[in-house]
Amino acid sequence: MYNMMTIKDRIRLPPQFFSMKLEDALAQILREKYERRMDRETGMVLSIWNVKPDGDGIVIPGDGAAYYSVSFDALSYLPSVNEIVEAQVSELVEFGAFVGLGPIEGLVHLSQIANDFLTYNKKTGTFSGRESKKVLKKEDIVLAKISTVSMKNTIADAKIGLTMRPDGLGKYEWIGEGEKSRAAKSDAASTKGKKKDKAA
Repeated sequence: MYNMMTIKDRIRLPPQFFSMKLEDALAQILREKYERRMDRETGMVLSIWNVKPDGDGIVIPGDGAAYYSVSFDALSYLPSVNEIVEAQVSELVEFGAFVGLGPIEGLVHLSQIANDFLTYNKKTGTFSGRESKKVLKKEDIVLAKISTVSMKNTIADAKIGLTMRPDGLGKYEWIGEGEKSRAAKSDAASTKGKKKDKAA
């Protein structure tokens, strides 16, 4: 989930930044401190803007730098369990599919791709369902549900698990096929019931 928030912080502005416009200097330091970093509460900060110093800076004798209290706006991404996401398959490997969730990737394990036995074809780089004949390949757009989130200090260490097994998830053509299949089963059951009534 994407969030916009206002953050307050106290920033040390080293002397080499004194020649720059104050807001630009503070924004540069804040970007190095916040952007692309992971936090369990706010998620990954993607962008900051609207940096405003709250009053004049304070110089501590013997330090040489100025300290500013600042407020700024930030856009962050924090994946949450049970969130439904639209994602593109970025890579297929023998144990599952990696999908892009905007600024980060998540993994749909082989067992969570579909309600079918899947085989991985190394030559074509695809997964195929034994009974359903469903095919998943790189760059397919899918609907998936986030099932696990493990936020760490870096993007590389963060782990997001997803599933596409529940009804209404997976590739869009799978979703349509599932609805047709359920409708066909329902029709078959009602026809069978009518035949029994006639026989009685």
